[in-house]
Amino acid sequence: MGVLTGRTALVTGASRGIGRGIAERLGRDGARVAVHYGRNEAAAKETVAAIEAAGGSAFAIGVELGTPGDAEALWEEFDRHADGLDVLVNNAGIGSSRPIEEIREEEYDAVFAVNVKAPFFIVKHGMTRLRDGGRIINISSGLARTAVMPGNMAYAMTKGALDVFSRDLSKILGRRGIRVNSVAPGLIDTDNTAALLHGTEDGWAQAEAISALGKVGTPAEVADVVAFLASDAGRWVTGSWVDATGGSLT
Repeated sequence: MGVLTGRTALVTGASRGIGRGIAERLGRDGARVAVHYGRNEAAAKETVAAIEAAGGSAFAIGVELGTPGDAEALWEEFDRHADGLDVLVNNAGIGSSRPIEEIREEEYDAVFAVNVKAPFFIVKHGMTRLRDGGRIINISSGLARTAVMPGNMAYAMTKGALDVFSRDLSKILGRRGIRVNSVAPGLIDTDNTAALLHGTEDGWAQAEAISALGKVGTPAEVADVVAFLASDAGRWVTGSWVDATGGSLT
């Protein structure tokens, strides 16, 4: 039996990239996984199929985050499939590609709506569904603790806000035995980072150079960290910011 057998997990933004890696790992660990997606239903169904092919159980729920009423709509979809939750992973997020001199107000608002407001209200409306002893894991970024790259300031600010959210929630929900942590990846090889890593001749080499381990991370490596925190082995960790950058901040 898996370490999460009998538990239900919800992973936002789980149709691809880091979110898919997390959903598949939690499924292998025995959790029944709610695979959230915003627009790409086909990719979400692929994630569900991959979990089921490995012997797990999963279902897809589609709600576009960053829109009015998104959290309530997400939980309405979830309630059609499950009657409670043990692990919530707030992974869905969008980036910003403009430096401060160029970023438009509507772009700034959109990044904060998806990366900060959505997790806040997902938790607010989900606290009655989250069982005592559960887990909330917010996917942050190493950029919240290091000098930002041009164009990433607004994105890094959202992840800093998410870290504060995690720390404060750990105090609010601790008496119910609910552990809350942030996991901060560095550069991970996903379709979101493809242009940076594969779009230039030396992009991959530069990414390897900033890692203490001399390699680019994979979604599976981030998922392993999340799986630890979701399991009973991570029961004494809460209110923490977990560096999953492969040593990129050292």
